[in-house]
Amino acid sequence: MIYQARSSAGIWLHYKNTDLIIDPGPGALVRCRAVFPRIDPAGLDGILLTHKHLDHANDVNVMIEAMTQGGRSKRGELFVPGDALDEKEGVVLNYLRRYPAGVTVLKPGRFSLGDVSFSVVLRNRHPVETYGIKFFLGSRVVSFVSDTEYFADLSRAYSGTDILVLNVVTPEKRKGIQHLSLPEAVLLCREIRPGTAVFTHFGMSMLDFDPQTREEEFSAQCGVRVKCAYDGMVLDPEEE
Repeated sequence: MIYQARSSAGIWLHYKNTDLIIDPGPGALVRCRAVFPRIDPAGLDGILLTHKHLDHANDVNVMIEAMTQGGRSKRGELFVPGDALDEKEGVVLNYLRRYPAGVTVLKPGRFSLGDVSFSVVLRNRHPVETYGIKFFLGSRVVSFVSDTEYFADLSRAYSGTDILVLNVVTPEKRKGIQHLSLPEAVLLCREIRPGTAVFTHFGMSMLDFDPQTREEEFSAQCGVRVKCAYDGMVLDPEEE
């Protein structure tokens, strides 16, 4: 994030007539206007934060402004963990909370937004309240595990996943860091057995490891097809 070696703008999910941005970190609005064809944030139906850390949530307020056209159009849904709304250390500004048509506090359970259905299956192990998301897109299940340390319940929670998106921060386990390392991502892939795994959210040490050139190596280790994300990557779940 600090060096913008990779964009921290988040992930845009488009399904049928529904558009949702996941974790709009620094540069989200700028990135929407810079890509071609341009993405129109005024057309958003929802914004979802997996957690309130700045690399995932810094631009949540500007995206609320964009989605609601500065509050002139009361529309869209905001999905956030409870601590993102905390009066002292929340990340959503108080005056903006009335702009969307609804604000939903995430917790384990099932949710929907337009054509998109998704579930929160468990709370992750991370320094702030963090949830992974399991999306049900037609016949396909796409899971975003988000930031967490490895623990055994992850495999059970994300079983039945067609596309598994893992935040792989370091090439090796580091004590005291509640993020997945490469060996732990490999272990999760072996346990969950998705059709495709996508590795993303690389730290600088992982980027130095040059993940784009190692997809075949990672795939062999995981026993499933592995793709390493890059800025502007587009993934069609029906083709995976």
